[in-house]
Amino acid sequence: MRLVKFTKKGIYCIPGKFYLDPWYPVEYAIISHGHADHARWGNKHYLCHNQSKAILQHRIGADISIESLPYNEYKVINGVKVSFHPAGHIIGSAQIRLEYKGYIVVFSGDYKTQPDFITTPFEPVKCHEFITESTFGLPIYKWKSEEELQQELQDWIVQNQQNNRTSVFLGYSLGKAQRIMKLVENVEEIYVHSAIHYLNKAIENSGISLPTTKLLTADFKKIEIQNKIVILPPALLGSKMIKKIPNAATAICSGWMQIRGNRRWKGVDAGFAVSDHADWDGLLSAVKATEAEKVYVTHGSQAVFSKYLNEIGIEAHELKTEFGEDELETAEQLKTDIV
Repeated sequence: MRLVKFTKKGIYCIPGKFYLDPWYPVEYAIISHGHADHARWGNKHYLCHNQSKAILQHRIGADISIESLPYNEYKVINGVKVSFHPAGHIIGSAQIRLEYKGYIVVFSGDYKTQPDFITTPFEPVKCHEFITESTFGLPIYKWKSEEELQQELQDWIVQNQQNNRTSVFLGYSLGKAQRIMKLVENVEEIYVHSAIHYLNKAIENSGISLPTTKLLTADFKKIEIQNKIVILPPALLGSKMIKKIPNAATAICSGWMQIRGNRRWKGVDAGFAVSDHADWDGLLSAVKATEAEKVYVTHGSQAVFSKYLNEIGIEAHELKTEFGEDELETAEQLKTDIV
């Protein structure tokens, strides 16, 4: 049975007549999470998880036609039962489960199997076909526990304070920034860029409690943030704002930072492998837990990961998509988050 097909506009549910995270405008878009490569402007109607609704309204437009569902509840669309299940990627992220006449397809969106302190933990969903990402689908990627990351980041802050330096973390405005906030809360006052501040407000509108932060205004006084914690989008690396921060010690938080060369290339003081995507073991465990008969592997290391799945007896196919990499935010995306 063909429940979905892969088109120029994105992943299309044939009987349901809707798309999953389409990258071109369509009539009906079911959205896995709020990152810009998955939730795009121009669709006539959106369906997402409850916690993503305010995020989409903030990023795309307050007047969009949108509805939402909690995890594990379903909506029937043209005979297709649609439900959202925790993906563990960012707040509100969801795997999208489709069921039609007993046949089940699950689209993972982006996901992370390692629990963190802020996101609803990933839950595997059994299916006949599984469409999985593979951003970090190489054996070299293996993440530390959240407790280990927390200790690393907090130790770095204390060390910076001893050297009279201000700790500046660079992380994606949606998802990564909120996770960093949780990792470093209660150590020192946290200042955030306006793009992060307004996304925090949207997230809190969904009833989610976040650590206390202060808005870093454009005219901030150096003495206010000396030896404090500052969280900025990566697009501001090397900007006038960072240069104005007193004795700034900068750190990028991204899965790519596990490779030591990336730290040197970015010209920052530290790099922490804080990723919102599954590592190699996480991807494997997720795929196996679905018990899927067929797996489609999307963006990232899809060639390597799909080849390995076939070698261990799981039928897998590469799937080219326009989903991008949200680990390092672009300057263009930053503009859409500032109001």
